Amino acid sequence: MRRFSRAFHEYPSISKLLVVFSVSGGGLVAYAESNPGAQAVIETDAESKRKKVVVLGTGWAGTSFLKNLKHPSYDVQVISPRNYFAFTPLLPSVTCGTVEARSIVEPIRRIIEKKNMDIRFQEAECIRIDAENKKVYCRTNNGFHLHGKEEFVVDYDYLVIAIGARSNTFNIPGVEENCHFLKEVEDAQKIRRSVIDCFERANLSNLSDDERKRILHFVVVGGGPTGVEFAAELYDFINEDLVKLYPRVEELVSITLLEAADHILNMFDKRITEFAESKFRREGIDLKTGSMVVKVSDTEITTKERSGEVSSIPYGMAVWSTGIGTRPVIRDFMKQVGQANRRALATDEWLRVEGTDSVYALGDCATINQRKVMEDIAAIFSKADRDNSGTLTAGEAREVISDICERYPQVELHLKNKKLKDIVDLLKESKGDIQKEAIELNIEEFKAALSQVDSQMKNLPATAQVAAQQGTYLADCFNRMEECEKYPEGPLRFRGSGRHRFRPFRYKHLGQFAPLGGEQTAAQLPGDWVSIGRSSQWLWYSVYASKQVSWRTRMLVVSDWGRRFIFGRDSSRI
Repeated sequence: MRRFSRAFHEYPSISKLLVVFSVSGGGLVAYAESNPGAQAVIETDAESKRKKVVVLGTGWAGTSFLKNLKHPSYDVQVISPRNYFAFTPLLPSVTCGTVEARSIVEPIRRIIEKKNMDIRFQEAECIRIDAENKKVYCRTNNGFHLHGKEEFVVDYDYLVIAIGARSNTFNIPGVEENCHFLKEVEDAQKIRRSVIDCFERANLSNLSDDERKRILHFVVVGGGPTGVEFAAELYDFINEDLVKLYPRVEELVSITLLEAADHILNMFDKRITEFAESKFRREGIDLKTGSMVVKVSDTEITTKERSGEVSSIPYGMAVWSTGIGTRPVIRDFMKQVGQANRRALATDEWLRVEGTDSVYALGDCATINQRKVMEDIAAIFSKADRDNSGTLTAGEAREVISDICERYPQVELHLKNKKLKDIVDLLKESKGDIQKEAIELNIEEFKAALSQVDSQMKNLPATAQVAAQQGTYLADCFNRMEECEKYPEGPLRFRGSGRHRFRPFRYKHLGQFAPLGGEQTAAQLPGDWVSIGRSSQWLWYSVYASKQVSWRTRMLVVSDWGRRFIFGRDSSRI
């Protein structure tokens, strides 16, 4: 090595020759290590070739995408106005102190630091999306800048929109100004403080009994899972904890649940709906179905019954839980991509926003625009008719049934609802009394057999379960994007030709819970299995604990449940 080093000093021409040789012969890495400037150039070139992925939102969809993204070839930027992920199914428990707010949140930086990837987070709010130029315009929301909130622009190659939705007020006067919502952790904390405030105000000595009764009247608008669970949590909080601390006003407390439809929990089995309604009425919760809110003031809620009768309900606190609405930035983007008349961003079955080539949307802000069978009936028939005979046999139909059900979920649902084993049974129905294996249908008969299939199409519910599965699916697509580039994209996915690079997203329903208070929960699991009672409550505990995003939050939530069993709920206004 000494001789080699001395040769470099004594014979400069040799050193030049070796440098040229090293560059041409693959020694660029060794040269770069001895030259920091060259190393920086190499790293910059490598980074410039990486695809820039911008993720908007840290909710269920965005966080699930980040947790499952594994391919290191992406330069990922996460932008969200909140720097944490929240386990939103437990928000009703936070409103009454059954679970503490910090127990259900996990800092997003703690999640991404575990990834062996280059992922950066910026706490800011997206205010505009420019899909044509592939830019996202953002505004900081921390307010620490001397000149107010700053705006900046982020470029992207792929954009993942997962910013969720806001509460839908249906433009009813007074809702925005006078009602509480239950979408964020901050909302749950405000509700908790408001409940305590109502009890403290009602205990003031200068109030009449009528005024105390109004202040202690809690109204929940919306008979969906969130509204029902909050009403149940509030009932338990009042009867198990608050009445012991405020004995003077025990007889004045009341809870009313308003629902515009005929029943609460319409998305559940009828047995669960009937049990929940009878339980609430038995416990004294005033359940008003068929009541539509038309106006909200600071002291009264005006409702209109099915009969046309209009009445006013005095209240002290109201919680609004009646569906979701579109955020302003999504509304503006929908106009830009030609979707102005929709209530949510329309995507194809691969979660790509219709009208774009590199923007994906998932979670509550989007809905899958499922393609209809009848729109592609000619292509389906052509693919299935392998011998080009102009007729479809039972064997040919069976060969493509799995691909048809994969591309058009409504076909599988239609077969299930009619209790048919396969598509041949469906074709036999339209053909009449004939042996299944002898079936031969022309295209018109094939159309007639599938004419009712599209009536089974349904939008996916806006739940955490759907959002999480969409995030996992899209991350898997991104992980395999390079290896699947060789497959062409096509409108249909059939074996042999027209294969899309990925299978379309399919939601797998894993069941749903409806906590009804008093340590009783209704569970509806796959296979139409329904369970109601204390055993379902323990199943709810185990499932929700296991679904926490980290061991830290899992332990905190379990300890909160244990604390509540031993010491009761905390009623301090913090």
